[in-house]
Amino acid sequence: MIAAEQLTLVRSGRPVVDRVSFRARIGEVVALIGPNGAGKSTLLRGLAGLVRPDRGRVLLDGEPLEGLPPQARAKRIGWLAQGARAAWGMTVREVVSLGRLPHGDRAQAPIDRALARLGLASLAGARIDRISGGEAKRVMIARVLAGEPRVLLLDEPTADLDPAAGFAVMRLFRTVAEEEARAVVVVLHDLTLAARFADRFVLLTQGRLVAEGPAAAVLNDATAGRVFGVRFGADHAVLPA
Repeated sequence: MIAAEQLTLVRSGRPVVDRVSFRARIGEVVALIGPNGAGKSTLLRGLAGLVRPDRGRVLLDGEPLEGLPPQARAKRIGWLAQGARAAWGMTVREVVSLGRLPHGDRAQAPIDRALARLGLASLAGARIDRISGGEAKRVMIARVLAGEPRVLLLDEPTADLDPAAGFAVMRLFRTVAEEEARAVVVVLHDLTLAARFADRFVLLTQGRLVAEGPAAAVLNDATAGRVFGVRFGADHAVLPA
């Protein structure tokens, strides 16, 4: 489990994340949603321990995150930054193997498994700077999975992916959460895709949490519809306002 307790993150003198509290439990997928500039990416960085809280705290399995050594933190938390991409002349397999660095090994089984799960086995020997943007995004996701973290924090993992690949990636996160006892927190802009795979939603606007809960409680005209300026139809499909 990973939890934010009254987490506040200040940038340039103003709170970008303002007293946010929520938790992601083992076995569930939590979608962070909100308009551009709502504080989603900053909140995710705070959960990963990449920025120090100005107030409040982050708990990882009940322990204060700040008290954990960096390597122990990296073993337990897998982090995918927004727009993450390797620009070096490394092979796909070499990039995925970087996920094992916190463990101090190059264990082949989790690397092979991650490559297979993202449909990358046939590209293992290809250079990362000579494949498509969508393929490169799947490589970066595979790198996170190769580390076998207990918590996955993923910032827009479906960006650069075509609809079928985005669907497959979200289905994989659902499987990882349920069958491998992991907690998954994912920033998404595709609300229809989020509705299909997320257990719970955390809706932010202007750095504040305005709604949290299952799709029925958040993806409706009165909450997310008001924030985004859209309407919701059957099965939480997004419609013009």
